[in-house]
Amino acid sequence: MKEDRKRAIYSGTFDPITNGHMDIIKRALQVFDEVIVAVANSNTKNPMFDTDTRVQLVEKATQGMNVKAKSFNTLLVDFAKSEDVNIIIRGLRAVSDFEYELQMGYANNSLDKDIDTMYFMPTLQNAFVSSSVVREVLRFQGCVSHLVPSEILEDIKQCI
Repeated sequence: MKEDRKRAIYSGTFDPITNGHMDIIKRALQVFDEVIVAVANSNTKNPMFDTDTRVQLVEKATQGMNVKAKSFNTLLVDFAKSEDVNIIIRGLRAVSDFEYELQMGYANNSLDKDIDTMYFMPTLQNAFVSSSVVREVLRFQGCVSHLVPSEILEDIKQCI
């Protein structure tokens, strides 16, 4: 890795990746040279898509961007250390996200003093978009084309 490259980690379950996630990734790429999308294993959340599928969906959605998708099953700070990254990206959609994300940022920093968290807000059109909303719409065979990247729409439909 070149020393002058600025890299950050954007972590989550990405079950599946949404236009809201893509919004945050694009904003982060305006600040950082590379974003590692860290897909949490998160079996405790009982994800709709398995980890490998979620990584593949992220790769497909971010093709052509300076993004690497990787899965992890450790503390985020340990994953960040293994990737030699000290900035964690988080998205804030609403005030309700702020308290949780602030606590997580402080918790991560308490585990590793070199870890900082940077928060990005999506555009207003993506402020309501979440993986939970997408999964719920999918469960009832509703249209999600306005909620997920077009590159993965067919893949998502095949997986359900």
